[in-house]
Amino acid sequence: MAILVTGGAGYIGSVVVEDLIGKGEEVVVLDNLSYGHTQAIGADVPFYEGNIGDSELVTRILNSYEIEACMHFSAFAFVGESVEKPQIYYQNNFVETVHLLDVLIKNNIKKFIFSSTCATYGEPQYVPIDEAHPQFPTSPYGWSKFMVERALIDYDAAYNLKYVAPRYFNACGATERCGEHHDPETHLIPLVLQVAQLKREFISIFGDDYSTPDGTAIRDYIHVSDLSQAHILALEYLRGGGDSQFVNLGNGGGYSVNEVIEAAGKVTGKNIASKIAPRRAGDPSRLIADAKKAREVLGWNPQIPDIESIIESAWAWHLTHPNGYGS
Repeated sequence: MAILVTGGAGYIGSVVVEDLIGKGEEVVVLDNLSYGHTQAIGADVPFYEGNIGDSELVTRILNSYEIEACMHFSAFAFVGESVEKPQIYYQNNFVETVHLLDVLIKNNIKKFIFSSTCATYGEPQYVPIDEAHPQFPTSPYGWSKFMVERALIDYDAAYNLKYVAPRYFNACGATERCGEHHDPETHLIPLVLQVAQLKREFISIFGDDYSTPDGTAIRDYIHVSDLSQAHILALEYLRGGGDSQFVNLGNGGGYSVNEVIEAAGKVTGKNIASKIAPRRAGDPSRLIADAKKAREVLGWNPQIPDIESIIESAWAWHLTHPNGYGS
C-alpha cells in the first residue's frame, strides 16, 4: 500500500515524505513545482509533475499504485498575494482540491490528511486558540482553506471520507536534508538568517507597540519535524478506524519577533540588524495554539519546542545549502 503525497516537493511535504520513507512506507509524490523542488525528494521516490486538479493524471497514478491514503500539501500560502490574486487561491487551493477529492472517492480511497492552517480562525478572540474558536478568515488564503474544511465535513457525511486536518501555526526549522526555500521568502526565521548570511542588510519588525512584553508580535513556532510526526500519527489514527478530526498543531507557547531575532544572533554568532516598520494590517498581537486535542487524539508530543533548537536546525541547513535548493 502506498501514500500519495501532493505537494511532496514543498517545504513541509518533503519532510513528511522523508519521514514516511524512513518508516518503510511506500510513497508517491505529485507536485506541479510552482513552489516545490525536485531536489527535496529522493531520486528513488516515484514523482509526477502536474496539478492535483488534473483528474486524468491523478487517475493514472491511482491505477499505477495501490494507494491507501492521500496527504495533501498542495496549496498557495502567501497571505498578501491571496489578497492581490484571490482567483488563483480559490482555484488552486479549493477548486482543484475538490477535483482531487472526487477522484479519490471514485477510486474508493477514504483516508485523507489535509494541510490546513490557523488562518481559518482569523482575528483571535482569545488565546491560546483551541479548535472550538470561531472561524472567520481575514484573507482569501484563509477562506480557501476554510472552504476545503467545509467540503471535508460534507464529503465525510456523504461518502464516508475520513480525514484529519491539522491546522498549523508557524512552521519552521529544517532536517539535515530538507529545509525552507521560498521565492519570495516571507517567513521570519529564514529572513532573519538571510541577514546573518549577509543576503539582506536588516530584518524589518512590523510594529513594536503591541500589547506584549517587548512590544513585538508573538507567534507559536513549531518545528517542521514535529509537524511531520503529527501527520504520520494521523495516518495511523485513520488506519485504526479513527473518526474525522480537526486538530491544532503548535507548541502552546510563543516567542516575540525580538526574541526570535535575539535567539538567531546567539545561534549564528552574527549581529542581526533590524528596523522598525509600520504594523501590517490584520496582524494580531498574539497567535498561540491550544494543541491539547492533538496530544489526546493522536498521541502527539512535539520534540523540539524551544526557539534556539529550531533556529539551529534551520541555520545548519542554510549553511550547507547557501543558495537553497539552487546550490
